[in-house]
Amino acid sequence: MGQTLEAVAIDYQTENYRDAYSRINAIVIEGEAEAHSNYLQLAELMPEFNEELHRLAKMEDRHKKGFTACGKNLNVTPDMDFAEKFFSELHDNFQKAFAIGDIVTCLLIQSLIIECFAIAAYNIYIPVADPFARKITEGVVKDEYLHLNFGEEWLQDHFENSRATLEQANRQNLPLVWKMLNQVETDAKVLGMEKEALVEDFMIQYGESLGKIGFNTRDIMRMSAMGLVAA
Repeated sequence: MGQTLEAVAIDYQTENYRDAYSRINAIVIEGEAEAHSNYLQLAELMPEFNEELHRLAKMEDRHKKGFTACGKNLNVTPDMDFAEKFFSELHDNFQKAFAIGDIVTCLLIQSLIIECFAIAAYNIYIPVADPFARKITEGVVKDEYLHLNFGEEWLQDHFENSRATLEQANRQNLPLVWKMLNQVETDAKVLGMEKEALVEDFMIQYGESLGKIGFNTRDIMRMSAMGLVAA
């Protein structure tokens, strides 16, 4: 109930809100653009899933258009330069893995880290969003669970062979999530989103995904703690 009251109290047209929104909106637009590109590249590495991965890529492109409309609805120009820098390290790590045909690392970055990050952000944003953006985001978050499921299922089927690579990829990429959250903490708060809630939701989503793949509770706690070193 508290979040709903908070949402009612937010003035979406203040200069402060619109300034913060220009960066948060850019991040979600860029995140969906990255996902679109990543799924197309995964289709090159996984031709047997070509049709499904192209379908997921199309969904991400549709989400990008939806979030672009959210910015236009508030007359906000997204700060895309900021967003590109925001994703640059995860982007570079995905490209390095793609270049050597490392499907496991690519899936961990896109289907687990980016999707869990997006789901957490959207879950926390929906109660405080303006009515137009809320409707768009509620539709998007349902799709993101499908994308998460694709990565989970493939990694579960290849768990024994993938385990060491997953642990290494987790060690390299999870700390970037905390770095990214720290960068947007102030802007997210202006939009009514608390960093602690974002961290908690992400940890729940990510931990559940690791569990579905095959890691036990002790593994999940150890792998999650590696990320927190950088928080």
